[in-house]
Amino acid sequence: MLSIRNVSKTYANGVHALRDVTLDVQPGMFGLLGPNGAGKSTLMRTIATLQDPDSGSITFNGVDVATAKDEIRRTLGYLPQDFGVYPKVAAEDMLDHFAVLKGFVRRKERAEIVEHLLHQTNLWEARKRKLGTFSGGMRQRFGIAQALLGNPRLVIVDEPTAGLDPEERNRFLNLLAEIGEQVVVILSTHIVDDVADLCPRMAIISKGIVLMTGQPNEAIAAMRERVWSRMIAKPALPEYQSRFPVLSTRLIAGQPLIHVYSESQPEEGFAPVNPNLEDVYFHRLRDAR
Repeated sequence: MLSIRNVSKTYANGVHALRDVTLDVQPGMFGLLGPNGAGKSTLMRTIATLQDPDSGSITFNGVDVATAKDEIRRTLGYLPQDFGVYPKVAAEDMLDHFAVLKGFVRRKERAEIVEHLLHQTNLWEARKRKLGTFSGGMRQRFGIAQALLGNPRLVIVDEPTAGLDPEERNRFLNLLAEIGEQVVVILSTHIVDDVADLCPRMAIISKGIVLMTGQPNEAIAAMRERVWSRMIAKPALPEYQSRFPVLSTRLIAGQPLIHVYSESQPEEGFAPVNPNLEDVYFHRLRDAR
């Protein structure tokens, strides 16, 4: 289990990236959901031993992340938000190089591991291609392949599906789901659907503060009969936003469809709708303003 206790981090420019963050992450997929600038990447880098918190502690299976960095790194797989590749190196050769850095010095063993990971990430047929020719989704799958070297028990992926087309996104999420059956996988993202599709447990973070933790299904159920929708004229949108707690606005054929949070029908013309994780997310962010 990953245990995060009262972790805070302030950068030299005065930005309070994390404020007293406390989380428990069990084996399986865990979604960390928040807008850009919420502190997600700061928390991921801190867990990954790339920086120390100003206060608080992080332990994985009882091992302190701050004082036993080498031990944690041997059990860690990390795919950062910005994962660079050498564009003129073939995927198989680059993964072999990473395997050497990970400590696999016997060539036969290394070749077996590289082959297995390329098959697992569906990149075997592209193993001889240069990384610079890979699509965004292929690069992300290669990133997961290198993160899985050494059979890590903790895998961190930071904004992995941003910019992927729907087909690549689905392929990548299916891969993460398979990995998450056996190890702790933290999926850090601002994309609500990624968490809704994959994660049995989650946390919402904004401005460095954890706004909620729990199971997405339970959070959605708690909002039943409290979310209302209505199609309105576009010029009327500012008025509705000032009069009601509008959760979200979506244009349909040029007209805004709004979701409003209310214990009862806000006014005539609103109809109740089944809430989803997006409603939960925007409601928590709105309350935190």
